[in-house]
Amino acid sequence: MKVLLIGEPMGLFMAEEPGPLSKSRRFISSIAGAEYNVAVGLARLGQTPVYCTRLGNDPIGQQILAAMAENHIDTALVSRTDEQPTGLMLKGSTQEGDPEIAYYRQGSAASNLSPRDVDALGLSGIDWLHVTGIFPAVSESAMSATVRLLDRASAMDIPISFDPNLRPQLWPDERTMVNSLNRLAAYAQVVLPGIGEGRILTGHEREEDIAGFYHGLGARSVVVKLGGDGAYYSEASGDKGYAPGIEVERIVDTVGAGDGFAVGVISAVTEGLPLSEAARRGNAIGAIQISHKSDNEGLPTREKLEAVLAAGKVGAQ
Repeated sequence: MKVLLIGEPMGLFMAEEPGPLSKSRRFISSIAGAEYNVAVGLARLGQTPVYCTRLGNDPIGQQILAAMAENHIDTALVSRTDEQPTGLMLKGSTQEGDPEIAYYRQGSAASNLSPRDVDALGLSGIDWLHVTGIFPAVSESAMSATVRLLDRASAMDIPISFDPNLRPQLWPDERTMVNSLNRLAAYAQVVLPGIGEGRILTGHEREEDIAGFYHGLGARSVVVKLGGDGAYYSEASGDKGYAPGIEVERIVDTVGAGDGFAVGVISAVTEGLPLSEAARRGNAIGAIQISHKSDNEGLPTREKLEAVLAAGKVGAQ
């Protein structure tokens, strides 16, 4: 199964010790980006992720390309440029809650992708398209490129999944964010909001009403992430219910949990499993992810995933 992703992979520098980033002195180098995380996770489950992005001709871009090859991510749609740098981010270390994040992606190579670039892409053989709300927020050009790709995929009857992945700091204001993300969601057959995201984007409080809102936009399937409580799944055909959460003995880092969840749902749906099983798999991979520090290094193989599903919990790593 070939799954296309469009986004911005970035160099990631993680602080080794807890505290504010401004006082951090030692960092571990890795790679970040919601779409990159999903690509890594899909590859580990035996699927073929195809990544569309642009990287700078710089050491970080070279590191990302090497990591893509190592993780069996198809780079045929990755372009390089001498004109702009590869984006990067810093992530703090914390013992509780979400870590401090600092982005350095304005004017980056990926942010300059345009509809013209998308028009030049060869999409034959693509079975699925996954889009998040992060890349379109990076620049007006990235937003236009994303819409163009969604238009092309829709015209080719390529199924689409959409994860809102709210990043308010990347948008000029909340109203623009809400209108833009719901416009993108209207292209998707599968929508994956978190409960907090759904409340902001739809104005509804209950997961059932959030799902109903996206069904109204045309989504066939909606899975609302409920954190430790699991997920609520809903099909336009009427099937709906709850997939219970997976116990995690030790939470290390919550970043990347939603990306792991997306890996679970996309992989299951493209394998023909019912949405209830897709939500269960999403819960399991999200739980595995938050038991690791890196944004993607803990994403499981199929063997590890099956072990966690059988046990119903993730042990301390």
